[in-house]
Amino acid sequence: MRQGICSIFAIFALVMTASLANAGERGAVEPQTDSCKTDSCNIGSWKTGSWKTGSWKTWVIDRDHQPQVPPPPDRAATEQELDQLEQLAARRDDAARDSVAYWDTGAPSYRWSEIAVAEHLKNGISWNLAARNLALLHIAIYDAMVLAWDSKYAYLRLHPADVRASLTTLVADPPSPSYPSEHAVAAGAAAEVLAYVFPERAAFFHDKAEDAVRSRLTAGVNYPSDIAAGLALGRQVAARVIARANADGTDAKWSGSVPGGPGKWNGTNPVLPMAATWKPWVLASADEFRPAPPIAYDSPEKAAELAELKSFHRTPQTNNESLYWEAAAGGLRAHQYWNEQIARKSLEYRLDNDPPRAARAYALPFVALYDVGIACWDAKYAYWAIRPFQLDPDVKPLFATPNHPSYPAAHACVSIAMARVMGYLFPRDAANFATLAERAAESRIWAGIHYRSDIDAGRKLAIAVADKVIARASNDGAEPGR
Repeated sequence: MRQGICSIFAIFALVMTASLANAGERGAVEPQTDSCKTDSCNIGSWKTGSWKTGSWKTWVIDRDHQPQVPPPPDRAATEQELDQLEQLAARRDDAARDSVAYWDTGAPSYRWSEIAVAEHLKNGISWNLAARNLALLHIAIYDAMVLAWDSKYAYLRLHPADVRASLTTLVADPPSPSYPSEHAVAAGAAAEVLAYVFPERAAFFHDKAEDAVRSRLTAGVNYPSDIAAGLALGRQVAARVIARANADGTDAKWSGSVPGGPGKWNGTNPVLPMAATWKPWVLASADEFRPAPPIAYDSPEKAAELAELKSFHRTPQTNNESLYWEAAAGGLRAHQYWNEQIARKSLEYRLDNDPPRAARAYALPFVALYDVGIACWDAKYAYWAIRPFQLDPDVKPLFATPNHPSYPAAHACVSIAMARVMGYLFPRDAANFATLAERAAESRIWAGIHYRSDIDAGRKLAIAVADKVIARASNDGAEPGR
């Protein structure tokens, strides 16, 4: 069945890709319904007001020079596509039904983020770089979704079952016009970005994209031309995201040396000392919110901070919680932990019915994670502050101290920034996220990893970065009433 399905939309893919590359103004087309650009519009299962999504602010796409989606096929060609879909429906088997169920769970961003995080964990990639890559992925999906919605409500194509009642579907029709397919848009964008990040796995990601779009044909909810147009659009957006990634500085090599002197970090092979040179998404510069210098290493205030660490009474609970935030939800796995939070909340808040808003809910936290990492590392390597165990051998950390300077605390930077953005996106859970973040930050005291002032500086920096992400989000057109 795979070969038959691929042949159905292969010819459309060639045509649509060429049309996207050469299109200027969107061509005229007879919509299959009347105009739907009013808040009172409610045609079939289409979501009221969703036409506004096509005007949301994008990250990499210049709206004056955006890729243009050509018109869908005419009615005669549509009838031929319907015949093909009915043939596919007659050949559905258990494997095909399982694929439909898999890709129909959540919005398209849900599965692609799951796939991406798994790949990062398998390769042992640190959260800083994982945040960069996941921001690229979700910005590509988000921008492509916005452009797709612009075209959906320009062409107003009905779903196949709305045109031919005899066609049975395996899942409900999405609450937006059929053309282009949002699953294909996400697949085209995601597969290209992930193939860029993991070039040796390009075939794997392209196979996943094929599986994703094939599931929509098997389910009977999209035409082959919906798929082809969506794939082409997603790939066009991905190309622009990749062009930005090629110039973001994450491939820079460090040629410096660890500075000597009292009160300075004195390890070797510091982690990502060039991270402050990476290109952020919302920050004007890496040092936009750089905290004031840390407390002097030989001051009474620093002595008091050391005393707090040495006098802290560890318990099984504080040890377990510290280890959790280090090994299960922090360190190399911070991106996994927060991805799981986004995934769960996107389902709880029913964003599966709103793919662009789900894409936004994935993009904003990973932008915050990436940018706060840049800001945090800027301060770490601006000051090269000594770690507690380096300053006082009587400080006994619960586990190995991360191999980078102490100030500010990365767990505070990351957890509090992410919790703040998550609270903005999922307000019913804002208080819970804030509590989790503070526990994560405080655990670094319990473990003897950071001074109190490291935590305080990290918190302040996290709030500043998160609030700048939220400020952008508050003006991207997605909030009601804006």
